[in-house]
Amino acid sequence: MANIKPFKAYRPTRDKVHLVASRSYISYNKKDLITKLDENPFTFLHILNPDYKTGKQSFSNSTKKFEKIKAKFNDFVTEQILMQDEKESFYIYRQIKDGHPYLGIIACASVDDYYDNVIKKHEATITAREEIFKTYLETVQINAEPVCFTYPNHAKIDQLTQEKILERPEYDFTTTNRVRHTFWKIDEATTIEKIVRYFAEVPSIYIADGHHRSASSALLGKSLRKKDSTSSSEKAYNFFMGYFIPENDLQIFEFNRLVTTIGDLSLASFLEAIKKDFEVVFVEGAYFRPQKNHEIGMYIEGKWFCLIPMEGRFLENDPVNSLDVSILTNHILSPILGISDLKTDERVYFKGGLEGVEALKKDVDSGKAKVAFAHFPVSMQQLKTISDANQIMPPKSTWIEPKLRSGLTVYSTK
Repeated sequence: MANIKPFKAYRPTRDKVHLVASRSYISYNKKDLITKLDENPFTFLHILNPDYKTGKQSFSNSTKKFEKIKAKFNDFVTEQILMQDEKESFYIYRQIKDGHPYLGIIACASVDDYYDNVIKKHEATITAREEIFKTYLETVQINAEPVCFTYPNHAKIDQLTQEKILERPEYDFTTTNRVRHTFWKIDEATTIEKIVRYFAEVPSIYIADGHHRSASSALLGKSLRKKDSTSSSEKAYNFFMGYFIPENDLQIFEFNRLVTTIGDLSLASFLEAIKKDFEVVFVEGAYFRPQKNHEIGMYIEGKWFCLIPMEGRFLENDPVNSLDVSILTNHILSPILGISDLKTDERVYFKGGLEGVEALKKDVDSGKAKVAFAHFPVSMQQLKTISDANQIMPPKSTWIEPKLRSGLTVYSTK
């Protein structure tokens, strides 16, 4: 059963929240990052880029760099750009993007739940990245961006959040990407107790986005317990910040694949090789978007095709190998093109489904890619089935919405 905890968040002051809270730093290219840092002295990105314009660059992922991040965070607190709540609270956060409302609760997840498999995973993590981020967390002692969790809808939690959003919010602002952000604080003891009790009735929590942050937080908690002679289950390092959104509100989009070369194969020979395992249907029109599971769109040399795997080419009851991204790798990318490791092979790259099949066509028509493959999105049920079976999806199988902001709430692990 899920164990969640309220916390005293560091948050931007109401007049600066639209300036402080930022998209995840990895979503910015270098040019846009510099522009943001130059034009906005309050953006949380300054905390994450403490060397900017100092003339003293620290090595990436070094302890020295992490110490500067901690110092910059403390500067924001000293300057009262960020203030800490006096009471432990839960926080309701809603995004409205392209007309779709995402409504969830920001709270702390339990390290014990991670190790006890109450928190379910569907993505493999890289040990080296876990260790780097563990060192980061141990040094800076804050969580600045929540892990995105999802859970089966719970009627009483839904009712509570729906009632709360009728009240006046703490924050209500719209960012330049046309996303509206609204935020409510819950610090009443009776309501907090209800939320904790309701989540204790939820059997499993699923990581939607943030597997490495979850793994690193769990590693840190385990490490600090060994060092702390006064360790107790309520110590701050036994928890990490999450955004808990019911599964009906979460959206899963596809991650499409593009390949830069098909080697010496002609289009005719490439299609002939594909036909051994797929029905290949030519599709008229400028674009093709798969409409159901086991339809794979392919765009090459100005033509769209629908690829439908033949019967017996995969096991329907195998939750991972029956994914369309697995079918593509197992029957086209690997045997025909020699692409077996999607993490390291430079011939393949990815575009999230929000960019649309238009982006795939554009890259192929421009010559950036030779062929593009469009997928139907993985379903919530597929994600849960794989997680419940303790199995792992292939890389870049899902694009999750909402994308959360850094610095909207900050959790201190000290």
